[in-house]
Amino acid sequence: MLICFTGFIHGGSAIGEVAAMLPALSVSALAQLMPGRKLTAVLLAVCAALCGVLPPMICMLPLLLYDALWEGKWQLMLCGLTYFMGNPDASQLALSAAGCAVTVMIYLRVSKLEETVDTLRNLRDEVTEKNMQLKSTNEAIARAQDSEIHIATLKERNRIAREIHDNVGHMLTRSLLQAGALMIINKDEQLKEPLESLKTTLDNAMTSIRQSVHDLHDDSIDLRRGIEEAISAVDGRFTVKLDYDMSEKAAGNVKLCILGIIKESLSNAVKHSNGDKISVSVQEHPAFYRLAVEDNGSCSEIAQTGIGLENMRERAASIGGTINYTASEKGFRVFMSVPK
Repeated sequence: MLICFTGFIHGGSAIGEVAAMLPALSVSALAQLMPGRKLTAVLLAVCAALCGVLPPMICMLPLLLYDALWEGKWQLMLCGLTYFMGNPDASQLALSAAGCAVTVMIYLRVSKLEETVDTLRNLRDEVTEKNMQLKSTNEAIARAQDSEIHIATLKERNRIAREIHDNVGHMLTRSLLQAGALMIINKDEQLKEPLESLKTTLDNAMTSIRQSVHDLHDDSIDLRRGIEEAISAVDGRFTVKLDYDMSEKAAGNVKLCILGIIKESLSNAVKHSNGDKISVSVQEHPAFYRLAVEDNGSCSEIAQTGIGLENMRERAASIGGTINYTASEKGFRVFMSVPK
């Protein structure tokens, strides 16, 4: 705009200059607000054509040219040739031509700068995306390593429990039998009390070893991993949602019961359900454990109790739990609760 205003220094009429300035500035502002519109291109061409009717408009050609260049339609400024229909002012024409040349230079510099900025922005976005991918990959590797360490720990606990059970447990059992036999055949009253003390010590050791083996075995059962493996084996036509909230302190027989019922329920859903969604919920409450497996297939009633349902009922009863089956048009539901 400053370049355009220099063309008005030779003007003789302030009214003509203002009359040229107002439409040019208005159309330029519209080009910024509505880029790429047909109306914008038409108005730019009309303003350029006004040079023949309103000669001071030739001073505003640099501004109009700048907007036309951004629109990719610099040819619209050829309408400014109507200026030669009047009596052109040579000095004014020269100033306008110089202004147009400077406008082209400014446009080339600014467009190149914007291209550089866009390139830098794209590079920044790519670097950010790569960093996010790298972070996600590192987290996945860390989780995989933690999982491998956890699995190795569980296997080692299971091996230790098995070794204690097979070796130490058998030797203690044999020692208990030998102590009992010695107490039966012993005729010396002085040895009676030491033998009873020995048997009591061996009994206590056996109880302690048995408890340690059970604790190690319970800790070696990864219930969540077992459930996730069972879910991963489900038919692809089902979407399975898992809601898991259990501590690692649950007894081994409880974990095995829950896992067995989940596997049986998933197998029944795959075989008999006409739905496409299964929800599995395993929750631990202060006084009991709760398990619910439900699908969205239509099931009006349970025709008969099959072997699978009976097995689930027996599993629940073996740990003091209760299990119920609910059939409806909204789906089939297995619900079990086990008191602690």
